[in-house]
Amino acid sequence: MRLSDAPKGAQAVVQYVTDAHPSDPIAQRLRDLGFVAGEPVRLVARGPLGGDPLLIHIGSTRFALRKTEAERVEVSVGGAA
Repeated sequence: MRLSDAPKGAQAVVQYVTDAHPSDPIAQRLRDLGFVAGEPVRLVARGPLGGDPLLIHIGSTRFALRKTEAERVEVSVGGAA
């Protein structure tokens, strides 16, 4: 499941970040921020009408991501691996 589609408040685990093309700077930025395999993540809130931005909690930090950025992060929700 994509992080952008995760239910609000659900605990999830990052599986991988999708690269749109080789040397994708957005995918690399997400990895640099901590979106790496095995990292716990949670969708805290969505912007107005379910749109941008998405408030994401990962590690001890919260990030506001665009929905298009969150769509690149593949996660498993709950106990699924």
